[in-house]
Amino acid sequence: MTDVSEIRVLSKKDFESNQDVRWCPGCGDYAVLSQIQKLMPTLGVPRENFAFISGIGCSSRFPYYMETYGMHGIHGRAPAIASGLKLARPELSVWVVTGDGDALAIGGNHFIHAIRRNIGLKIIMLNNRIYGLTKGQYSPTTELGKKTKSTPLGNIDRPFNPVALALGAGATFVARTVDADQAHMASMLKRAAAHEGTAFVEVFQNCLVFNDGAYDAITDKSTRDDTRLLLEHGKPLIFGKNRDKGVRLRGFKPEVVTLGENSVTEADLFVHDETAEHGGLAFLISQLEAPIFPVPLGVFRDVNEPSYEARNEQLHADTRAGRGKGNLSTLFNSGDTWTVV
Repeated sequence: MTDVSEIRVLSKKDFESNQDVRWCPGCGDYAVLSQIQKLMPTLGVPRENFAFISGIGCSSRFPYYMETYGMHGIHGRAPAIASGLKLARPELSVWVVTGDGDALAIGGNHFIHAIRRNIGLKIIMLNNRIYGLTKGQYSPTTELGKKTKSTPLGNIDRPFNPVALALGAGATFVARTVDADQAHMASMLKRAAAHEGTAFVEVFQNCLVFNDGAYDAITDKSTRDDTRLLLEHGKPLIFGKNRDKGVRLRGFKPEVVTLGENSVTEADLFVHDETAEHGGLAFLISQLEAPIFPVPLGVFRDVNEPSYEARNEQLHADTRAGRGKGNLSTLFNSGDTWTVV
């Protein structure tokens, strides 16, 4: 029996590996890494029960820098690898760290089907709206008109909205934050860690080499109050430096209004409900985009539904109760068999 007095309390340093962190100086990835390393020891999970899985990209270096189990996988396949691990070892806390290109291009199907199944993964997507590791090509989230190395005349592909995509796939937890707001990011990651099913967090992350300033409007102190909307459950959608602007619905059409003008009051504004059983209103909020609307940050949806691994275990329990414990040899020799000579 372990003496409680011998159990050492873990700290951030316990989750820092001995590998040199090889991101560009000033990269937003550092902020995410730091916040996750701070969060881990607060979760009450033994360090050996964490696993970080990644694909390919700057963000996918993440497992190297975490003093946990993990795997640097192949391009876009991190959710598939993580899903297998979570099903085989449901007691583990399995995290997927990915990027906008890794998750939404070659990895698009793996991403949406992990979310559809509600597997108990924490999927953190670092979105810098560019391919950083391969030196600046446009990604599935690159803005329209953006000139990149692969779109020298300007991008004509409509960008993905990762939050809307996750909600459309039926995600039970969806949040968005930004690398420059450490306190907000910490709260979003903590909320995600507590969720039982798939928890998806989009992190707006600055790539100062190939897409510097992509999020300046919502991070600069002189503009952010008027350009971002901090979502709070049960509260009206209010923003602005003087807290005098809001979003209301006219039917299903959102519009920005000014409190006090034309007799508009807080009672007229759209009230956020992150626990709504139907995800339609969260999806509507996800469609608020600059420059017409402020950019929403926070938890869009957080609902409780059985996780895939819980359903899987129940399926196995019901089958064992009805048929008894299986026998591998009997299975191999059942049904049609043949001999190869």
